[in-house]
Amino acid sequence: MKRLVAIACIALVAAVGLTGCAGLEQTSEEAKAQAENRQYMSDVNATIEQLSQRLDGFEGAVSRGDVVTMRTQADDAFRTLDSLAALQPPEVLKDVQQGYVDGCNQLKGALNDYIALYTDVANGSANGGAYADRLAAVQEAYNAGVDKLKATDEAATKL
Repeated sequence: MKRLVAIACIALVAAVGLTGCAGLEQTSEEAKAQAENRQYMSDVNATIEQLSQRLDGFEGAVSRGDVVTMRTQADDAFRTLDSLAALQPPEVLKDVQQGYVDGCNQLKGALNDYIALYTDVANGSANGGAYADRLAAVQEAYNAGVDKLKATDEAATKL
């Protein structure tokens, strides 16, 4: 009888131990996934901060009408945008990554259009009405890129 009770107790302890390990393994997998998600978003935030600094330099060049510096600053911003697009997201954040890539591509197009416009102004080939229309279109494209990045940030926070 004592032997049967001892075997039952050992079986119970083993079952509880295995259940506890399975729970730890699942929790460990969840913690790993959450850590990967946090690391990805941290990388995104650091890259966006770099982009903001690059765009400040671009805006400074625009305010001075310095097309050469605009190109340099835009190239720096493009490298930052490319690094954002190159991030490898966890599976759950793949749609978020695509949103960032789409927003980055819109910003690239707008920056290139800005430079083309200011190059035309410097060459004297942009007239008043066409200039205003082109500037409005460039600003709209730029705002669309920024809005896409903001919407993607909001979508990421809801996950």
